[in-house]
Amino acid sequence: MKIRSVEAFPVSFPVPEGERVSLGIGTAIKRDAVIVKVTTDEGLVGWGESHHGRAHGAIAHLINTSLRTLITGQDALDVIGVWAKIYKFQLGSHGMGAGTAMAMSGIDMALWDIRGKACGWPLYRLLGGRSKPIPAYAGGIALGYQEPARLVDEARPMIEAGYRALKLRVGDTPARDIARIEAVRQAFGDDIAILTDANTGYTIADARAAMPAMERLGVGWLEEPFPAHDHRTYAEAKAFSLTPLAAGENHYTRFEFHRVIEDRVLTILQPDLSKAGGITEVLRIAAMASAWKLPVHPHSSMTGLNQAASIHLLCAIDNGGYFEADLSRNNLFRDTLVPTPWAIGKDGCVLPREEPGLGVEVDEGFIRAHPAIEGPGYV
Repeated sequence: MKIRSVEAFPVSFPVPEGERVSLGIGTAIKRDAVIVKVTTDEGLVGWGESHHGRAHGAIAHLINTSLRTLITGQDALDVIGVWAKIYKFQLGSHGMGAGTAMAMSGIDMALWDIRGKACGWPLYRLLGGRSKPIPAYAGGIALGYQEPARLVDEARPMIEAGYRALKLRVGDTPARDIARIEAVRQAFGDDIAILTDANTGYTIADARAAMPAMERLGVGWLEEPFPAHDHRTYAEAKAFSLTPLAAGENHYTRFEFHRVIEDRVLTILQPDLSKAGGITEVLRIAAMASAWKLPVHPHSSMTGLNQAASIHLLCAIDNGGYFEADLSRNNLFRDTLVPTPWAIGKDGCVLPREEPGLGVEVDEGFIRAHPAIEGPGYV
């Protein structure tokens, strides 16, 4: 079964002013995604997601030109071979680095979708796993900067729905960040896990001020206080408190994760299936992390394709942690582009879909109705 065609579609929708969320990288004014469609010569179609990288047109163009030409005619079931060819001829040499990793991630995900459909198995079974409850935290583009009382009001229906863990946005100022964490802890008690994400918004001084209070409040992790490449600052911040440092959504391929694992600074790893090199590569990252007894909590907050794939992966690795449930308001990529990718249970867990492959099919009419919107997604 050969790859007949590869198509990438950059899609967007605006975020209405009253629903915008502010966080460490700015205020979200639109949502972007890149949807990848791979079709075989036998008519099977696989779907995947490449992260937009805030340059969705560029990522889609790379797929629709260089990468499509490179892999058309390849065995559609040979996911390792396709990955290796893209690595050899594009990523490994003069290959645009992160851009290629994101682009090939969507292709890889679509090929795994095809493999599942070809044998009639859901992805988790194809990966060697089983259906099991996966703990989920309420995350995505939500729980952003606002007055503490309003943050509690936003979080309350999430807790009532079943979530036992919340991820709050920090990176505003240490004082305001800690006030919000304190309000959530006071409102919901010690049985709720509180996680935090600074979206690279902290300075080293901010981290020094905030991390001891985070430890006192029982925060489960501080995610991306600094840019991913700022290894020295992460190493310095580790000494500020016992609060674990988390990162990974902006690390690409096992070669970057190899360094952060051996640095022994990050103890929470968060590779993104739509960014790090696809399902194939995140399986390798998870295996490498398992040798160091480190947990993997995949980052996933854009479309239902990545979200469904992340749950399948968590069912198939031995060091899986939380599923990141995107609870942003009116996320059309989660609610309309595909069928509902998950449902939260009263136990705070989600289950994988049982249909073959990823278990979700894309509404191609949605793609046509939501062409790319140019410009920055955050201001």
